[in-house]
Amino acid sequence: MKKRQFLGTAALAGLSAAIATPVQAAASGNGPTLLTVTGAIGVGNRGKLDPVRDQMMYKQKLSFDKAYGFDFAALIALPAITIKPTLEYDGKPHTLRGPLLLDVMKATGAKLNDNTRLVLRAIDAFAATVTVAQAKTQRYIVATHLDGAPMALGGLGPLWAVYDADKVPEMAAKPVSDRFGLCPWGLYHISVD
Repeated sequence: MKKRQFLGTAALAGLSAAIATPVQAAASGNGPTLLTVTGAIGVGNRGKLDPVRDQMMYKQKLSFDKAYGFDFAALIALPAITIKPTLEYDGKPHTLRGPLLLDVMKATGAKLNDNTRLVLRAIDAFAATVTVAQAKTQRYIVATHLDGAPMALGGLGPLWAVYDADKVPEMAAKPVSDRFGLCPWGLYHISVD
């Protein structure tokens, strides 16, 4: 199977599973889970990985005994901030809105210190690791909206772990195409290590 076909099939299977079996989330509207957080979290709001229902995570060889699932309503219920970075796709500033990544982590009951690693995983299996100190300094958000509209699957969304690279001097000095290497779009899983 070609890689593009596999990724498309895996993404659809994961989304279908999420829609068919929504996870209860704090302050949620009981919609499908968009973001699953595993690792060093609190109690969690769901059990261990299910190889049938969690196809994408299973195919990406993830494993966990408990997790915290967020649907769209739970994410937008968290305090949100707005950033306006210049994006590499068209070289123009765009408005991104969503909760701070660390606020999302705190909602899971995660015990964080500056050295805690957050592995940010996208639906295409791309993974980037940032420390809590980096997420705090660069003010990473879990973007839910782009230019005032919810982000769609197939675009940069529905979630994107991103920061305003224009406001981070060492990143702003780089070409725009080199600023977002640790910002997976299509974010669906975070491991707290």
